[in-house]
Amino acid sequence: MTTINARRLAALLTVAGIAFAAPAYAQDKNVKIGVLTDMSSLYADINGPGAVTAVNMAIEDSGLRAKGWKIDVVSGDHQNKPDVGVNIARQWIDTEKVDVVADTPNSGVALAISNLVKEKNAILLNQAAASADLTGKACNANTISTTYDTYMLANGTGKALTKAGGDSWFFVSADYAFGAAMQRDAATVVEANGGKVLGNVKHPLNTSDFSSFLLQAQSSKAKVIGFANAGGDTTNAIKQAAEFGIVAGGQKLAALLLFVNDVHSLGLKTAQGLTFTESFYWDLNDKTRAWSARFQEKAANHAKPSMTQAGNYAAISHYLKTLEALGGNPHDGAKVVAKMKELPTDDPLFGNGPIRADGRRLIPAYLFEVKKPEESKGPWDYYKLLATISAEDAAKPLEASECPLVKK
Repeated sequence: MTTINARRLAALLTVAGIAFAAPAYAQDKNVKIGVLTDMSSLYADINGPGAVTAVNMAIEDSGLRAKGWKIDVVSGDHQNKPDVGVNIARQWIDTEKVDVVADTPNSGVALAISNLVKEKNAILLNQAAASADLTGKACNANTISTTYDTYMLANGTGKALTKAGGDSWFFVSADYAFGAAMQRDAATVVEANGGKVLGNVKHPLNTSDFSSFLLQAQSSKAKVIGFANAGGDTTNAIKQAAEFGIVAGGQKLAALLLFVNDVHSLGLKTAQGLTFTESFYWDLNDKTRAWSARFQEKAANHAKPSMTQAGNYAAISHYLKTLEALGGNPHDGAKVVAKMKELPTDDPLFGNGPIRADGRRLIPAYLFEVKKPEESKGPWDYYKLLATISAEDAAKPLEASECPLVKK
């Protein structure tokens, strides 16, 4: 065989190899999803088992299993500890071949997992960690955040209350990444709208006694006491504030992150009048009501879905649509996330809208107030809508982003 013929044969074999490899890649229809959540502590009601329920609903509604896809779900409890969360996720990715980690309540955990998926070229679909840093200075090509962040919450609740006359604030903040980011972003909004921050105090995560923190807030004489915490910490703080007579004394409480499950736990008598921002409420429209009824029937505690549980459904739905559009699972996190940003999102809970270069999905937000007991028409009828915040206004402008993926 001449040298030229040998080269031609080698080239033909190479082309043939590519031709055979491409269909094999396209036919890989195995997917593994890991729901990393809080199963046993202060965020279990707003995430926990309900997050797993929402993910399974997204898989069911995708119809992919009927088309021959094998989709498995595993779940784990990160115990609100970044090291525990990273160990679980590393085991999932390295040994169990998990493609995507979902949910991640607790910003400290989520920031650590975001670094891990970048290192391993997996995917983080964050629905429950609020720190805006996840799509800001800590953003990467493997992480997407859908439901909300501290920028959205601050610009919804903080701006509304300050403009309504609550021009002096004192913050009671959870002592970890979320509390710091929430207080930072809310303080920025308060001051930008002519208000003043009179002080702040940090409390341990999942504390049961807020008395000393509330006394400091009360003695500050601030018009608004802003709770930069979530879940069980928020409900405990609000209950104890009622016992201290803080609202009766003329100060207003701002729950900077509040969920329908929190209001259910507090009861309308205690929660009435609270103003807060969310991107989802079960009773927004016919589509949210229909999906929420299905969720409530499937959920172990038969509760209405939280904002983050709804976010898990939406994110996994878009992820699975993206894999179908790719014709298979490339097991390449950055490649899949890039395609997720390219395809428009569309689901019955949040509607449609793009995922930006920084990984932030653009969705509207809503300013709500908790109803008085006599205004409620039945179980879980807790909110009245005060204002709608456009998707563009709910997210930090790209020109102000610190995300290295954003071209200036």
